[in-house]
Amino acid sequence: MKLLPFSDYDLKTAKILEALNEASRSLAELKGFANSIPNQHILINAITINEAKDSSAIENIVTTHDSIYKVLTESGYKEDAAKEVVDYRSAIWRGYEIIKEKEFISTNILVELQAMIEPNKTGIRKTPGTNLVNSSTGEIIYTPPQAENEIRDLLKNLEDYINDTNDETDPLIKMALIHYQFEGIHPFYDGNGRTGRILNVLYLVLNHLLDSPILYLSNYINRNKSDYYRLLSEFREKDNYEDWIIYILKGIEETSKNTIELIKKILEEMESYKKDFIEKLPKIYSDELLDSLFFEVYTRINYIEDRCGVTRQTAATYLSQLVDAGLLEYEKIGRESIYKNTRLTDLLKKF
Repeated sequence: MKLLPFSDYDLKTAKILEALNEASRSLAELKGFANSIPNQHILINAITINEAKDSSAIENIVTTHDSIYKVLTESGYKEDAAKEVVDYRSAIWRGYEIIKEKEFISTNILVELQAMIEPNKTGIRKTPGTNLVNSSTGEIIYTPPQAENEIRDLLKNLEDYINDTNDETDPLIKMALIHYQFEGIHPFYDGNGRTGRILNVLYLVLNHLLDSPILYLSNYINRNKSDYYRLLSEFREKDNYEDWIIYILKGIEETSKNTIELIKKILEEMESYKKDFIEKLPKIYSDELLDSLFFEVYTRINYIEDRCGVTRQTAATYLSQLVDAGLLEYEKIGRESIYKNTRLTDLLKKF
């Protein structure tokens, strides 16, 4: 495989720069808009649920929002696909925490995140024989590097490129090349695609293009999956780097705009919910309680205790009144009493 930085490529063609301009503008708008929101965790939690579902769907791990929420409650509910989606979401959070602390992306970090997604603890591939195969025809479409030492050398080269602050290439163009190179190395037996898509957003945070992990290309890739695989192949086989970079840049532009719309919808729903809350239950309303009901798509008595600083009895009374007022939906999952914000759930299902 070719080593980065691909210095023989012209990364400033007119088409690339035009797409870069639009992507940069949209991403900057998303960053500014998101930073105006007081409670960032509400946005991150909502957006990462959809990302985890969409990214897993690319790998044919298909589940429903309802199953994901049930696994998130830690109530003992079991569904393998939903559990994998929830593990992916946990890996996003872990990666974000590490990047904020270390301001560096290493091979070891990627290995740690992949182990959270695919908990087989096998790490980087050591045994030859991995091929990417067309699921319909059985035809081998790509054979990644086979020897462990070559894989590790390529990952070291990738790590150096990711963290090179002296490189004058625009970070969004670099992100496209990083994603291509990581997928080409295919360093793990499983979970390469999902790990690579987490790497995308961590790279944006590392370069201060986003302050929170709220931009993900999985939905865009799902809707343009044939182009994604075709362009990966054309880059690899025909050196068609320009169309690949433009594809990723357009994905950043489109996804930034869609994410802004989702954030606006969440804020509108919170405002509508707040109005109904105050109208129906003025005696128990507080901003802290409202934020708690949107922090996740479900809540439990102990969550309200902790976030609102009230007794267990008071928290239980609040939730019971919210159910009676039609503002929450009660469900018993195993031994757990879960209170669902169905208005938020229904909103996320539309995106």
